[in-house]
Amino acid sequence: MIKPFLYFLNIYLCIILLSFNTHYLYSKITVEKDTVSVTLSNIKYFDKDHFLIEGTVIPDSLKESPYDRLPISYKNYVRKPVWDLSKSSAGLSIRFLSNSSKISAKWEVLNDFKMAHMPDTGIKGIDLYYKSKNGWQFLSTGFPTGNKNESVLIQNMTNEIREYKIFLPLYDGVNNIEIGIDSNSFIKKGDFKSDNFIIFYGTSITQGGCASRPGMAHTNIISRKLDVNVLNFGFSGNGRMEKPIAELISNVKPLFYVIECMPNMINSDNIVKNTRPLVDIIREKNPETPIVLVDLFDYSFSVLDLETKLSTEKMNSALKIEYEKLLNSGYRNIFYINSKNSIGTDQEGTVDGVHFTDLGFMRYSSFLIEKFNSLELIKQ
Repeated sequence: MIKPFLYFLNIYLCIILLSFNTHYLYSKITVEKDTVSVTLSNIKYFDKDHFLIEGTVIPDSLKESPYDRLPISYKNYVRKPVWDLSKSSAGLSIRFLSNSSKISAKWEVLNDFKMAHMPDTGIKGIDLYYKSKNGWQFLSTGFPTGNKNESVLIQNMTNEIREYKIFLPLYDGVNNIEIGIDSNSFIKKGDFKSDNFIIFYGTSITQGGCASRPGMAHTNIISRKLDVNVLNFGFSGNGRMEKPIAELISNVKPLFYVIECMPNMINSDNIVKNTRPLVDIIREKNPETPIVLVDLFDYSFSVLDLETKLSTEKMNSALKIEYEKLLNSGYRNIFYINSKNSIGTDQEGTVDGVHFTDLGFMRYSSFLIEKFNSLELIKQ
């Protein structure tokens, strides 16, 4: 009789202990939830009137949304795919000063969609950086969970005044974004505005495909490394050296233009047809501003795919011929960049043989900066 009694006693004690632990864990979770709720309740949110939107020179009054990349007047002027892609906030960032001990964000995206070869954080997430004595330094990423998102990006900081930058989604649009700080702290725009900027016109890669997070697109990396505003006119599958975009980018005077449309030009005929008209449109209003033509890099599979390799060679030959024609016609400040090995020689810089990973973007941005320096396009 003793053994059965001990057996049932052990079962009874296990049930008691399990009930106690469950109650303890539930209480602990409740307390932690209460703590989070208190933390969030102490955050005060501020809209776009309290920060500067960078990566655009188009006034808000001319846009459908402050976070668009094209003016509303272009809605029926560009092809519909270009307009739809212009709603993505690639290359845009917000910049502000604050002495808050924590930084939070609420943001609402336009489409909330997914892609098989690009993380959600790159498509529709946000990246927080701050300006240290060594330049812009990454802090954290706001992970998207749906159309409406909220994230504590960093906390437990001292109350020093710091300069922050948040890079916006690469492949989704932003309906609204608000920055949250301690209720007893301040946020302000600061005096950051600069007339110096670079314009990139290109493809899905220019738009940021397929970076793991917004800060890793090469235009954003270059913006941080050179501490200069970069305007991103990358349109996935639709960077084709077209007249409407050429006209738009010719209306302003950047430090220089970077045209990297080659992956979307499809064949040599399109390159011959569109290169000189693009340059002429820009030159009409910017006779001396440097224009950089970037040729087509080798796709990773072209090492064995002979048809792709031959197509790349033909397209690059066509661009080089058009470039030389421009020089022979007396055009000045036109430059050609051979992009061979621009993302390394190990074929590890892409997610699919074409679109860059973070590794590819880091290598490509370093490659371009080195070329810009050698061409004396960057005035430090």
